[in-house]
Amino acid sequence: MAYTYFPGCCMHGFARHCQDSLYAVFDALGLELRELPEWNCCGATTYISVEENQAFALGARNLAMAEKLGSEIVAPCTACYMILKKTKDHLARYPDLREKIDQALAAIGLHYEGKIEILHPLEIILRDVGVKGLKAKVKKPLRGWNVAPYYGCLIARPYALSEGFTLEAFDQLVPALGANLVDFELKARCCGGSLTGTIEEVGHRLVYILLHQAKLARAHCLVTVCPLCQLNLEAHQGKIKRRYGDDVTIPIPYFTQLIGMALGLSEKALGLEKLLVPLRWELAEKAFAAREPAAA
Repeated sequence: MAYTYFPGCCMHGFARHCQDSLYAVFDALGLELRELPEWNCCGATTYISVEENQAFALGARNLAMAEKLGSEIVAPCTACYMILKKTKDHLARYPDLREKIDQALAAIGLHYEGKIEILHPLEIILRDVGVKGLKAKVKKPLRGWNVAPYYGCLIARPYALSEGFTLEAFDQLVPALGANLVDFELKARCCGGSLTGTIEEVGHRLVYILLHQAKLARAHCLVTVCPLCQLNLEAHQGKIKRRYGDDVTIPIPYFTQLIGMALGLSEKALGLEKLLVPLRWELAEKAFAAREPAAA
């Protein structure tokens, strides 16, 4: 099955390794991604904060172009995912806004009907492959790995997740890979977002809480579903260690990197060498063994 792929700004930039793993895993699962031609920024962050109409126009252009292709659109960045879902929701609920956006789209020869479905890759894997289907394709189970799932706050917004999907449903994918699911209570708590670059002290505090709790829970890695969260949780670990005097070093893979490892895909195909905190089989096994308590 083929999906229209919306990479957003980050997947072609700092999150290229996340995109590599997404393509590799989808290919291994028999799912096809076709990048949306001439896509533009989704309208998240600054746009939606400063000028909503312009942000919705940006999102609607992407949706209108994807709608013409006749397939569901997949957005692996939860900021993109959220704003595209929000755009669809607001255009359906607010006629005055819809009229303005329709006029803007008509000026560039586009029309939006509101029929396009917007999905996160996790939803697609759960729906089209399923927990049992994924488990059947595992070639190298992550036995002995304690994996804490981290979803962030955007995917848990009221208009974000599709009907029938919950964070608890996504949790099922971790044991399907052969790993131990860590009951991580902060899995939907904000990672600080852009605060790490604007009000650093506040941003670092939010990141520190997540990393500290993951280590307390004896997680070997904290797996994310958002490349922006992945960057936030990974890139600031050195500064946070110095600020709080607490070694919170922990690998932060994107979820398709973890799935790809269990499927037996190569480290290069999954972009694992681009992680700032390494997560490779031999390194992971040594680190895990060192952190386990000695037998009585």
